[in-house]
Amino acid sequence: MPSRRSVMIGLGGLFATAGLPGGLRLASAQTLAMAELRGGFDAAEAGILPGTEDDQSAKLQDLIDRAAAMGQPVFLPAGTYEVANLELRDGSRIVGVPGLTRLVYRGDGHLIAAQDIRRVSLSGLTFDGANRWLADYTEGLLSFRSVDDVTIEACEITGSRKCGIYLARCGGRIDTTRISGATDAGIWAIEGKAFSIRNNQIFDCGNGGILVHRWTKGEDGSVIAGNRVARIGATNGGTGQYGNGINVFRADNVLVSQNHVSDCAFSAIRANSASNITISGNQAFRSDETAIYAEFEFEGALITGNIIDGAAIGISVANFDHGGRLSTVSNNIIRRIVNKGPYVPTISSFGFGISVEADTLVSGNLVEGAETAALAIGWGPYLRNVIVSDNILRDSPEGMRVSVVEGAGQTVIRGNIVEGADKGAILGYRWKERVGDELLDGETDYGHLSIADNARITR
Repeated sequence: MPSRRSVMIGLGGLFATAGLPGGLRLASAQTLAMAELRGGFDAAEAGILPGTEDDQSAKLQDLIDRAAAMGQPVFLPAGTYEVANLELRDGSRIVGVPGLTRLVYRGDGHLIAAQDIRRVSLSGLTFDGANRWLADYTEGLLSFRSVDDVTIEACEITGSRKCGIYLARCGGRIDTTRISGATDAGIWAIEGKAFSIRNNQIFDCGNGGILVHRWTKGEDGSVIAGNRVARIGATNGGTGQYGNGINVFRADNVLVSQNHVSDCAFSAIRANSASNITISGNQAFRSDETAIYAEFEFEGALITGNIIDGAAIGISVANFDHGGRLSTVSNNIIRRIVNKGPYVPTISSFGFGISVEADTLVSGNLVEGAETAALAIGWGPYLRNVIVSDNILRDSPEGMRVSVVEGAGQTVIRGNIVEGADKGAILGYRWKERVGDELLDGETDYGHLSIADNARITR
């Protein structure tokens, strides 16, 4: 149990730290540390001292084991500890001073792992992978498998040669944590159990920001909210498997809301085979491909209230040929969509504000400055039960393209305002080929189209 003397030793390093305003941060950190120490185990008392070059893994592992057995937390005072291959036990709780307690990975395996237990918690710790090699058996600097309740809060993870945090078949939450410099993804959660990823900062990762995946399609229920994701690369290449700020794959009933995502090599938010997904209130800036994507085998996508500024396609709801259907695209603002992407397209092209195919309502959106067309409705015969209403489309060469291929399904285009569109407000297309003149209200030869009450503003 910690003594008054050990508490003062553990906190003494705080007062030697320079550059902190007015002592407020020190006082706050001290108060937190004192609170966490009550009834817990102090690393300093166990002979684990920061700033030494010795491997302190064995001592820290012993302390973790003893504390977990007694149901008590471990407190690590401010400073740097060089460790590796630590295993958390059921009930392990490790607490540090946010921004000041650093665990630096020494190599030869992993840094932190836990498996087949009920509950672990990490708080106020910085984990530095030092870009050192990680063993084949681990997917991340921090790895959790079959843990019912993982809590990671107020932590920082940097310099992982794989993922920053890897979770398989886990529940719990990651909150107010910074992850940067991961070679692969910042967070990879697979087969999650209603996991919560909130209020984190994830940036400068090689292949992905936040990944919520499943091995087989099914209920997931994760919440991804309030995160800031930036500068996500695609060093593994591909045409969208990597390079996404937030990527949901085969995971149903996921909420993606109020995130700020910028400068991704592919999509800000990409949902592949993810049914009943809500993508709402997000901001997506400077996506190199499609900003918000719902694709392949999904049923149910609510895409609403997002702001998109800069992308090769704004919003795409695609792959009716693979069962992709049933969506609402509403009340989004989409700007600066360019006809250039990270690869040469082999099917369609870039430069569309919104592209949809089946069982979809497109309503109340504002699209401005899409270099090809503001809207693309259907692709060949892949068009069914689409309503396009009450949208404002500005400053695109074409207002909207709609498929007029044989087999295309019922489409209603009503009450939209199209400004500019020198090449036409509403145009029929057979795949990539334009067919005939503009389609006017009430004057179409195509039985599947109903066009009425649209306003065309020319300049």
